[in-house]
Amino acid sequence: MIIPLIVLAAVFLLIAVRQVGQVRLQIWQIMLLGAIAVLITGQISPAEALQSINVDVMLFLFGMFVVGAAMEESGYLSHLAYNLFKRARSIDSLILSILFGMGVASAFLMNDTIAIIGTPAMLLLAKKHRISPKLLLLTLAFAVTIGSVTSPIGNPQNVLIAINGDVPNPFITFSRYLLLPTILNLLVAYFLLKLFHREQFHSRPLSHSQEPIKDHQLARLSKISLLLIVALVIIKILLGFFAPQVDFRLTYVALAAAIPILIFSPRRARILRNIDWQTLIFFAAMFVLMQSVWLTGFFQSTITSLNLNIISIPMILIISVLVSQFISNVPLVALYLPMLTHAGASVKEMVALAAGSTIAGNLFILGAASNVIIIQNAEKKSGETLTFFEFSRIGIPLTVLNVLIYWAFLSLP
Repeated sequence: MIIPLIVLAAVFLLIAVRQVGQVRLQIWQIMLLGAIAVLITGQISPAEALQSINVDVMLFLFGMFVVGAAMEESGYLSHLAYNLFKRARSIDSLILSILFGMGVASAFLMNDTIAIIGTPAMLLLAKKHRISPKLLLLTLAFAVTIGSVTSPIGNPQNVLIAINGDVPNPFITFSRYLLLPTILNLLVAYFLLKLFHREQFHSRPLSHSQEPIKDHQLARLSKISLLLIVALVIIKILLGFFAPQVDFRLTYVALAAAIPILIFSPRRARILRNIDWQTLIFFAAMFVLMQSVWLTGFFQSTITSLNLNIISIPMILIISVLVSQFISNVPLVALYLPMLTHAGASVKEMVALAAGSTIAGNLFILGAASNVIIIQNAEKKSGETLTFFEFSRIGIPLTVLNVLIYWAFLSLP
């Protein structure tokens, strides 16, 4: 029982230091070592390990990585970034544009999608305007985490709560309780980023220039794929209102968007080589390690034995944020949601679970899959990274303020 917990602690420690002697480890390598450790020690069988890998998540990421790679390869991503941020004439307005622009996009296109597409855009903006890539990567990470809180399709755990938590009219319900505090939390993120990176907030005006399209055919296919994503997400939203019994998964959206590129682009082989396979390995390994931890029953029994008032809003927020760091937010929701249902939790308490399990991603790197996607993608493309300390020194105070703000709003009559 204790071995998976020791392995999990070792994984957290290694991700924090990222160094063993002279060897510099990447996040995916650390997670893979953790998965191998629990397999070798017999803490999870090979059959259980294979079953633990969420195929939907893997296919979703694969499809989105194909679209992201095509957008970058064709030059369409830089073209799109120019159109999105050309009105930002200062560092302040650029950071606010990223926070609110990417935040709104993540609410409708899912946070992992925007993390995949947004990372190369942040690296491009950093290079063009001579801004620290770390500042823009942090901005993107906080934007997609906070922005995705307010929508039932903003992230996988919200989808789970909207479907299984008996939430009526989930889009209206989530907006009613979470829209205003989410806007406030995005502003809090801006002020904390400015406080911790004030040396980057110079007064010189930004000068934007449009990059030329490098491959017009691939750019057209990328645009078609992006339009497909938007159209299919709208269809998914409408089905949620009018035909909730239809199983229209986000995986289908991602794979449908990748099809035009994989079928019609002569660069398909190059695109497949360039997608972020390392992040896919990370996720497969994470599923195996987290399942072995789950099988110990440690966190389930701990929550039960503490005799906590598990349906109080502050307790839901605190447990969600803390436990998500160890077993990730989707398994946390899978554990906590039935407990809330059996305890007769209200809609407001279900919404608190969505808020807490999502903003858990602002505390530490492993709190959200989107953080890992951003960091892995940045390391692969440019060698830029965010260390455990660089992330958590802003993430800890930000998460504390996030919790207090959601608590205050959800406590209103």
